Amino acid sequence: MYALLDCNNFYASCERVSNPSLTGKPVCVLSNNDGCVIARSNEAKALGIPMGAPAFKYEKVFEENQIFLYSANFPLYGDLSNRVMNIIGRYCKEVEIYSIDEAFMNFNGYMQLNLREHCLDLRKYILKGVGIPTSIGIAPTKTLAKVANRIAKKYPEQTHNVYVIDSPEKIEKALKWLHIGDIWGIGRRLNKRFQAKGIRKAYELVNLPETFIRQEMGIVGIRMINELKGIPQLDIDLPARKKSIATTRTFDYMTDKLEDLKERIATFAVKCSEKLRAQQSCCNYVTVFLHTNFYRGDLIQHHPAVTLTLSNPHNSAIELSKCAQKALETIYKKGYQYKKAGVIVSGLIPESERQISLFDEDYYLKHQPIMKIMDKLNHKYHEDKLKLGCQDIKRTWKMKQTRLSKRFSTDMRELIQVKV
Repeated sequence: MYALLDCNNFYASCERVSNPSLTGKPVCVLSNNDGCVIARSNEAKALGIPMGAPAFKYEKVFEENQIFLYSANFPLYGDLSNRVMNIIGRYCKEVEIYSIDEAFMNFNGYMQLNLREHCLDLRKYILKGVGIPTSIGIAPTKTLAKVANRIAKKYPEQTHNVYVIDSPEKIEKALKWLHIGDIWGIGRRLNKRFQAKGIRKAYELVNLPETFIRQEMGIVGIRMINELKGIPQLDIDLPARKKSIATTRTFDYMTDKLEDLKERIATFAVKCSEKLRAQQSCCNYVTVFLHTNFYRGDLIQHHPAVTLTLSNPHNSAIELSKCAQKALETIYKKGYQYKKAGVIVSGLIPESERQISLFDEDYYLKHQPIMKIMDKLNHKYHEDKLKLGCQDIKRTWKMKQTRLSKRFSTDMRELIQVKV
């Protein structure tokens, strides 16, 4: 049996952990630069606030309905997520962290346990220990565990947020209830295509001829149908190295200055290099892209991107920033107001498997001691104390976070104060 644990309205729940007075009140969390809504409490959903709502368009609605708004506080969310995942690890040996607020558990071999009671206890432990409400779905396959989780979340009073699909009758009942667009793996296009053919429920989908499924969705569709029928096709994915790493940001103001963009691109490349070293990898390719503001129809648009190949696989911040700035110069055009930029490194290989060019000089060994010192000091002080000369020392570029809550669990200076 597999189980899926999902934290309910995770970002909004994290804000409530340090501020219990928000319980029962509508809460929304905004994206980087306070751009749009990326998380809502149930109360905010009931008021009709859609996911992705641009904050500037909904200002009046927020004010009229007294909705509490918060800037995204990712250090806080990441820390609370780690605490939840650590607790899950005490209840199940084989865990796949699917996202910041979701994890699959493999309970095959736990037949001596009453899984519902076991998961009810897990849910209670997380709520008491971290303060995050969760829902858990248990089923013979990962796809059905997703369905069970949706039912647990939809009917909390009847299920106590834990639901088990453990019989053919329950599978049939769940599939007759589930809308086809809510199946894990059915995207908008497939949903629209099936809707046009009059297929609206998951139960109708699983009863279609295999040849039709293969024609419409290929082998992936056949696996999905088997999963929905209770035949396992997907196993727990163990942690693996990333195949690419990206650092992208939307700016708090538009700019057409090459020097400003160079500083940002260099900083993004440095961040990518830190992530590469953390997983002991090197990259072969560096991609840089720029975006003007999609929402400004009155401005001319420009969305260039370019990928350069490094002469040798690297994870040195010096080499990556140099390459990224070179890439930027090839795509930058004066006169365009850029709003977003990013660096993506790909072609990742383990550090121990580097193959260097015979004709290019390799600075890897020369840069390694410098990178180790940078990582050690920046990790110790939790801020970018050591930077490259091409980065902004004063950090004049900051994300717009006017409604940021305190990082009470990750910063000693922002601990919660209790008066007794």
